[in-house]
This record gives sequence, C-alpha cells and structure tokens, in this order.
Amino acid sequence: MSDPTPGADAPAILIVGPSWVGDMIMAQSLFMTLRARQPEVQIDVLAPAWSAGILGRMPQVRRALPSPFAHGQFDLAGRRRLARALRAEDYAQAIVLPNSWKSALVPWLARIPLRTGYVGEFRYGLLNDARTLDQTALPLLADRYCALASPPHSPRKAGHPRLRIDPQAQQAALARQGLNTDRPILALCPGAEFGPAKRWPEAHYAAVARAKLAQGWQVWLFGSAKDRPVTDAIAALLPAPVANLAGLTSLEEVVDLLALARAVVSNDSGLMHLAAAVDAPLAAIYGSSDPGYTPPLSPRARVLRLGLECSPCFQRECPLGHLDCLHKLTPEQVLEALPQ
Repeated sequence: MSDPTPGADAPAILIVGPSWVGDMIMAQSLFMTLRARQPEVQIDVLAPAWSAGILGRMPQVRRALPSPFAHGQFDLAGRRRLARALRAEDYAQAIVLPNSWKSALVPWLARIPLRTGYVGEFRYGLLNDARTLDQTALPLLADRYCALASPPHSPRKAGHPRLRIDPQAQQAALARQGLNTDRPILALCPGAEFGPAKRWPEAHYAAVARAKLAQGWQVWLFGSAKDRPVTDAIAALLPAPVANLAGLTSLEEVVDLLALARAVVSNDSGLMHLAAAVDAPLAAIYGSSDPGYTPPLSPRARVLRLGLECSPCFQRECPLGHLDCLHKLTPEQVLEALPQ
C-alpha cells in the first residue's frame, strides 16, 4: 500500500486516538479516508504510548504522540502543559475519537480551530464540529470513525486497514524467537482482555492445533503476558512442542510474525484486528461480542459465530453461566474455515 508523501507545509490534523489495539487498527480507516480526501494532509495521533509501534506501521501517520495520561486519569495541569506544547504545531483540525469529555479537553486548550467528534459526554463547546451519531446508519465502528473525515451526512465507508511489514525486523524477530518458516504456520490468538465471555475454550484451540500438527504444520501461540496461563494450558494439551510467544513479543513483532501465518484463529481481540490488517487468512471467533460492530476488516477473514438468542450480550462473563455461544462452536467448524 502506497500513499503520497505530504509536503512540509501541508495542513496538519491531530487525531486523539482510542485506547484499545483493535480500535486503533480500525482508526486507520479514518487516516486512509483523510489522505484520500486531502493527499497532502499531515496526520499526528495522540494516543497511549503502547500504540507507537502500530502507528509506525501506518503509512498515513506522520507521528505518534504519546499521551502521558493513564486510563481514567484527569490531571488538568498535565493536560494544560500538553496543550501548550501542541499549540506550536499549528494544527488546522483535531478529530477526537474517544467519547469522553476529558479526551476533547486538550484540543480545546490547545486552541485548535476546528475540533470534530461525536457529542459523547455533553462536549458542546469543547467540540465546535460536534456530530450526532446515527447508530442505525453507521453500525460499524470503523465507519463511524470514517464519517468524521467528511462533512455531516456524507459518510465514507471504511477501507481495509493494512499495516506495513518490515522485512528486516521480521527476520530479526524470527531469529530472536528461534522460529523458522519451513512448515506452514498456524497462529493462535486465544486471549481476550475484555473477559472470559470472548474466549473460545482452550481445549477447542488445542483440538485445532492437534489437527494441523498432524498435517505437518507448526503452531505459534500469541498473546500478552496476561494471556500466558491460557497459552500454557493449550500448549500442555498438545503432543508436540509449539512456539508459545505470549508475553515475549512487542506488538510490532506480532505484526511481522502474523504476516507469515498460513492461517490464524483468534477470539474477537486486538490481535484479531492485527491479523486482519496484515491480510492473514483468519478465522475470527465471536461469542459475547458483535461482528456487526467491530468485524475484522479483511476480505480474507471469516467470522464464526453461532448466533444464539442470548448473544451478543456484551458481558465480560456469561450471565447464564453456560457460555454456549463459544463452547458449542466446535473445532471442526473452525477447521473447515481454515486453508488446508
């Protein structure tokens, strides 16, 4: 994917970015829309520090600006300091993606002349281009983001986010983890930070892995350090050693390594969106959440869900205590969705 290189005097836009990996991937659709409408625009993204590696793989983004505020932290003095620093950047517009009041405060304090976002927490005044969200017209989160790049009532559909792969970094990650690509790779992403109601059972993941190991594939397990108990449980159920990478990779390394997979199986999680953004063949498993809101934006992704009457419930844990929406989605159904 190529994008025109803006000139040094091009107009600049500040994006106040989301705080979740998947949402940040979907926000790339907005960046793509902005560059399609204004090829010379410069895009800076103010977001949590962890997102810098992902934003560095988006060719539409000039700079990632680390937000110094922890989740839920107000810190008015800190926001004033940040706003003073941003005034020198001469941004023509700010687009605020989170719906909180405090997320719109810095652009207002920075005196950015056009401040766009959804009304959210009564943000009139902080936003002078406050949009009212029509959830029926824009069911997808990515489309809601993209609509902020256009005048009201003329939304653009989200494009397919694509992250840049760094071949040198990819080879370095392979060497650092002792990995090779001599056999087809099945990547498993069994974590979900939101809660158990988004996690397909470990035994089901292990059944898929066993089937692919029997076909001569290799298995790589991905996740954060918090997901290590889940990946350890899956690895313990397998008859052969696998690469258990949970907690051992940066997000940039995950991007490069997922791009090598012949197939990816993932819960609805940030890593699911990463896999979609590197165009990996993907089986995306949904339980308590809704693929009609945050689907993987890739033509190579297949969404798997049972569509039970009780789902999506959007709960962290199954309110009925059975988690049938995930337990009854069988390994055989997932294997049918994967390349052979």
